[in-house]
Amino acid sequence: MYSRLSTKITELLHKQVPATGLGLFRIGYGLIALQEILFLLYFNHLIFDPIPYFDVEFPMIPAFLGLWAIVATCVTLGYRYQKAMLLNYALWILFVNFTPMQRDFDGGFDTFMIGAGFFLLFMPADKAFSLDNLRYKLSTPFTHYSQTAKPTVTVLAYLLPVAICLGFLYFDSAVHKMFAEHWRNGLGTWLPATQPYYVSALDMSILLNQKWFENAFSYTVLAFQFTFIFFFWQRHARIVYLLIGISLHLGITLSFNIYPFGLGMLSFYLLMVPFAWWRSIGKFFVAEQPTLTVFYDKQCSLCNRTVLMLNHFDIFKRIDFKNVQDHAANYPALARIAPEILLKDLYAVNLQGQVYAGVQTYAQIFQQMGYLKLVGVFLSLPIIHTLAEKKYRAIADTRIRCDDSCFVATPLKNNTWYTSLFEQAFARKPKTFTRKFLKILSLFLILQLNSTIHFGLIYRFNLHNPLLSPLTQISNTLVLWSTTFVGIVPHALYLHDHFASYDHILAITYADENGQEQWLPFVNEQGRMLAPNWGRVHSMWANIAVTPNIDNWRLKKFIMKVTAFYGRNLDLDLNQTTFHIQMKKINAPNVWERDLLHKNLAGTWTIIGSAKWQNKTVQIELPDDINAL
Repeated sequence: MYSRLSTKITELLHKQVPATGLGLFRIGYGLIALQEILFLLYFNHLIFDPIPYFDVEFPMIPAFLGLWAIVATCVTLGYRYQKAMLLNYALWILFVNFTPMQRDFDGGFDTFMIGAGFFLLFMPADKAFSLDNLRYKLSTPFTHYSQTAKPTVTVLAYLLPVAICLGFLYFDSAVHKMFAEHWRNGLGTWLPATQPYYVSALDMSILLNQKWFENAFSYTVLAFQFTFIFFFWQRHARIVYLLIGISLHLGITLSFNIYPFGLGMLSFYLLMVPFAWWRSIGKFFVAEQPTLTVFYDKQCSLCNRTVLMLNHFDIFKRIDFKNVQDHAANYPALARIAPEILLKDLYAVNLQGQVYAGVQTYAQIFQQMGYLKLVGVFLSLPIIHTLAEKKYRAIADTRIRCDDSCFVATPLKNNTWYTSLFEQAFARKPKTFTRKFLKILSLFLILQLNSTIHFGLIYRFNLHNPLLSPLTQISNTLVLWSTTFVGIVPHALYLHDHFASYDHILAITYADENGQEQWLPFVNEQGRMLAPNWGRVHSMWANIAVTPNIDNWRLKKFIMKVTAFYGRNLDLDLNQTTFHIQMKKINAPNVWERDLLHKNLAGTWTIIGSAKWQNKTVQIELPDDINAL
């Protein structure tokens, strides 16, 4: 078994594939991280302040979030990728473990992003659609772009992150689902979608009211999650899992208000898209032939760097760059221009034979690129064109042409961990590397099995034995480390222990200056969480504050946070405002019920308590036992 596995790993390490999907995955991960950082900035006081705006415990949080946003932007753009990815990984761990993000505002998204970030540290995601690629090209400016080989990577860079971050997650989640009655009844996807707190503004009742569809979809999800880790490796089966997975997580993103988790999962499916599909997509968007030919001086270092930069951003390949010395004579449109004149400017010829020079060439280049057309139009405006021409002449007329010494350049080295570990170490000692690699994979398997067995079986069946206490402590320690640094956690989300007795929801209103009752822009009169209170803010209220067994102390803490945050944002005089705690009965059955979503949205609210602020202190009145109401 070990020999066969070792042979297979060696075979996959040798197999080289395009880096396209990795580059797109990096961009997707970076954009998701960036939107989450902006979310944290918006809800900075709600999440990080003990008392929003009144007790600011972390005044430097916005500055660190700004730094993190810069880092996430660098990850997205692929600039200084290894350092940016390492900083992003460290910042995510620090924020989760040393701020209230994990305790009160989690929801499972952070550990998923930490796990994905861990694997991105070792993935060659900088080899496609990155500024680092441009940096490598610029280090040898006299190497024409057409002579640069397209980057390839080992196929394991695609398969292993999917296996561990998706395959392990799915299997663990499926084990937990088997203990939930509504999942066994074929209503696993139906029940959360009928609860007001969890749904988006998109009404999915047309599907929720089809019992056969909900049963089929729920059982398909179970089969999908149980089998994914075993069969996605097969090339033909991968397409089936790709289509089902995209449908599943796109549905989560659109119909639930936990969109960050849905988007994070969707980004991994970029790694499962067949390479032939990427080639077909590329052929669809890439021009069959260039629409503009640009001529440059091949002995000018600045010209060569400019061409490399322009070609890097010409993603639809509509521009062809040729040097004047070797190619100008083949174009009649340039024959009447003296060679010494051609060397002074950047010239371009379109398909109609029209000639452009200087700033006009740049304007045409941007317009032909398509997605930068507005930049080209902007450069063509009379005043802008005049100013740009003046600046262009100042640079073009003072540039230095190179002698033979310029052509000797030292390429910039790619010092990423992938290069040193997967390319260099494997090339030196393939057998030794494969043996160590298998040990690392075994460690990940042990960490996942520990989490699944501990929480999915021992915890569920209450198999705790005093004699096994040392093993339990070791297991808990492993879970702590795997959760913190690799994102391996139990995925027991929205199961029976979450929805059992979840028969009431809460909202907050206040009396305005005219005595009229107004709803905070938090939970509306239907009971839905309003945007942008989704993601981790939704988790705070729907999973921690309001539960099947409400803890009054914990609920009061979050009522305090919400009223202080929105009271300030709405410019309310907190000392003169009375907030009302509203309750509505809902139903979360384990058997199918037609039109349950609309019934839950249409319930009647009852005032059960109040919150009043006085000199930065809040007095909250609630029944002693809300659960009994």
